[in-house]
Amino acid sequence: MDKYKLSESTIKKLEYYVYLLIDPRNNRVFYVGKGHGNRINQHLLAALDNSTEETKKIKKIREIKKSGREIKLIILRHKLIENEAFEIESSIIDLIDYLSMGQLVNDVKGYHSYDKGLATLKGIKIKYEAESANFDAPAILININKLYGKKMEDDPSALYEATRKHWNVNINRIRKNNIEIACGVYRGIIREVFIIDKWKRSLNGRYLFEGKIAQKDIRERYLDKSVAKYWKKGSQNPIKYVNA
Repeated sequence: MDKYKLSESTIKKLEYYVYLLIDPRNNRVFYVGKGHGNRINQHLLAALDNSTEETKKIKKIREIKKSGREIKLIILRHKLIENEAFEIESSIIDLIDYLSMGQLVNDVKGYHSYDKGLATLKGIKIKYEAESANFDAPAILININKLYGKKMEDDPSALYEATRKHWNVNINRIRKNNIEIACGVYRGIIREVFIIDKWKRSLNGRYLFEGKIAQKDIRERYLDKSVAKYWKKGSQNPIKYVNA
């Protein structure tokens, strides 16, 4: 690895940079990073250390090394300030992740990816123009921030699976108020609406529901509407009850 080690004079000239690790077997980018100094080499050095935990990135590097090939190390942009490096890295991660699901082994999304990253025009309109939802029936709102992926936007079945399980709900409250409407919520916006048929116990005393996508009139009443007002700043509970 010494042959790739950067001199101090080169490091000063590079400043912050964005880099790519490319699999030579298919010429695909598998990791996007930012850094300064010899950061670009640190992943390969870590993979050579047997005590390093085998993350997806480390596993990929070891597979390539075992094949006898050399990983391509590409500097995409340099002479950047730190914030510029963050923004470029985030944009590249968003683009590759959108075009080729599963290609990247980055554990973390890019800088401000969710706040101002890749979005469809529909998504932008919903984010900035969503009206507040007004409920005329009891409902349960389920925050799926940790499960949501951009490709779920037009995939009701994936939204159903993300919304229906596994939750620590107040089942007595649900039954007492005859709550039949469940809304999958991402970033304060209702992404899909479901009619609950029944609840069942699932993992560790939690519950899941079985149901179906709500009929057209109910979906039109709530879909893409804002429910941000029901989550106070700092609230950690993913479950909110409305009219219950």
